[in-house]
Amino acid sequence: MSLLKNYIILFKLMLVDEFDVVVIGGGHAGIEAALASARMGAKTVMFVLNADNIGQMSCNPAIGGIAKGIVVREIDALGGEMGKAIDSTGIQFKMLNTRKGKAVWSPRAQADKKLYREYMKKVCERQENLYIKQDEVVDIIVKDNRVVAVKTKLGLEYKTKAVVVTTGTFLNGTIYIGDKTFPAGRAWEPRSEGLSEFYKRHGFPLLRFKTGTPARLDGRTIDYSGLEVAPGDDPPPKFSFWTEPVGTYWFPKGKEQINCYITYTTPKTHEIIRKNLHRTALYGGLIKGIGPRYCPSIEDKVVKFADKDRHQVFLEPEGLDTIEVYPNGLSTSLPEEIQWELYRSIPGLEKVELIRPAYAIEYDVVPPTELYPTLETKKIRGLFHAGNFNGTTGYEEAAGQGIVAGINAALRAFGKEPIYLRRDESYIGIMIDDLTTKGVLEPYRLFTSRSEYRLHLRQDNAIFRLSKLGYELGLLSEEQYKLVKELQKEVQSWIEFYKSQRVAVAVGSDVRTYTPTQLLTSERSIEDLKFYGFELPEHPFVREEVEIELKYEPYIERERKLNEKIKKLEDVKIPEDIDYDKVPGLTNEAKEKLKRFRPITVGQASRIDGITPATITSLLAYLGKLD
Repeated sequence: MSLLKNYIILFKLMLVDEFDVVVIGGGHAGIEAALASARMGAKTVMFVLNADNIGQMSCNPAIGGIAKGIVVREIDALGGEMGKAIDSTGIQFKMLNTRKGKAVWSPRAQADKKLYREYMKKVCERQENLYIKQDEVVDIIVKDNRVVAVKTKLGLEYKTKAVVVTTGTFLNGTIYIGDKTFPAGRAWEPRSEGLSEFYKRHGFPLLRFKTGTPARLDGRTIDYSGLEVAPGDDPPPKFSFWTEPVGTYWFPKGKEQINCYITYTTPKTHEIIRKNLHRTALYGGLIKGIGPRYCPSIEDKVVKFADKDRHQVFLEPEGLDTIEVYPNGLSTSLPEEIQWELYRSIPGLEKVELIRPAYAIEYDVVPPTELYPTLETKKIRGLFHAGNFNGTTGYEEAAGQGIVAGINAALRAFGKEPIYLRRDESYIGIMIDDLTTKGVLEPYRLFTSRSEYRLHLRQDNAIFRLSKLGYELGLLSEEQYKLVKELQKEVQSWIEFYKSQRVAVAVGSDVRTYTPTQLLTSERSIEDLKFYGFELPEHPFVREEVEIELKYEPYIERERKLNEKIKKLEDVKIPEDIDYDKVPGLTNEAKEKLKRFRPITVGQASRIDGITPATITSLLAYLGKLD
């Protein structure tokens, strides 16, 4: 027996390794965290429960959307992967919000979820410095308030300098289908349990959040004949700046995009739901977790919007080689037998077959106010959080946090100063600031309305805003950054050219002089300048940038001046060891909140609920920075 024990010990010693960064989870946050860390030169390992499910789309088969599409372009500008992945595996592409100004345009694409998962798995497998291990991390070893190792379910310990936790909905996940409940992290996949005990042991509060997903339908049993067609855009908008231009665009099905379809719930649908509300996990009292306000279940919609007699449903194919269809807008926790009745009450779905039932899932979340804007925890050095575990909802929000957490984990491992993205330079920065400053009482979703800088933070200029940082971190090559700078220079050159020009225009019996900027009204595009004899930039990207900058110039300038005032507060750092009890003029409420949230800049402090201008003045005076 002692000989057997020796062999077991020897076997364990052979397997144990040391890494700069450990990433827990292989979802959208975990992928971007692991790739960023590895690409920066950190020896990185990604622990997953199932190596075949790296990059799995747990809910809708789509990337992008309002604000979310801008985040994907920001990830791309930093050197991330999500934009390239969806460009390579998308089966329908659209630009949303095109009836509004270009400041709020956002790309969205339907994905072939199998191809997307395979793409991400292949990228991770081939990434230098990145190792993949199928095992569950059940504990994080901490010494002197610093991460030193992780322990797995197999009993192995791996030394590390930084850990990024991206458990999604898997941490103590529980699935609900009517009154049926069982432990799971995603449909019939095992949940992760050990880490919840780690967080309780170290004094982290835990919240319970809830989300849900609709049933998956057999597309062969859907009658599309009377439904509204929702086609893609032609030409299709791309997500990654580095994707080849349209014409060399690769689609899994040649150049043909697939269609989605639109249907609606009916009064009969709503009656079925009302009659069975008590049998839903949410209204039946089984679920205690808080659900997403902006992605409610169909029963939530029927209750909260009782005056509406129908709700829109998008039927979205899950891929080219599957019959499964995702009915966007119909998530529910009703019993499965009621789900059949519900779905068949909808036009086009009268004879539909359900392949997988809808369900709700409840899971553990650590309040993001436990984090610095670097996404490192305040309690433990070297421990970072990203994704749904921070209380967000959505693949894009998760990926945006993931790349920041991965970057800062690598910088922590190298002993370098962290980066943090400001509100005025990215939607990722807005999201992280909202999370770490205000916290979450419900699953967080990003919208353009959360930004004070919408004219500046556009989907078209993300590459100009963030590529310099991506290059400095080693996530973009010198060749890539050189191309961006050349295009940026060309844009500026054309703007200066147009500003220097004047043209005489007959207005009735008068002749008036206009600049090209004055001619670019909301009804006119840059193409109309040809009518007045002006040349146009050849490069489509440059042409679009010049048009936007000229057309919105007065508004952008006004926003820029506001940004400069706010940035002054962002530039005033607060020492980590500050004693707020020694700051004269602070109320007890202010002291309590500043101690709790521990902001790292005066700007961040100013956004904490209950912190007044008088508090900021006192803080600035104490820091010796009062203007």
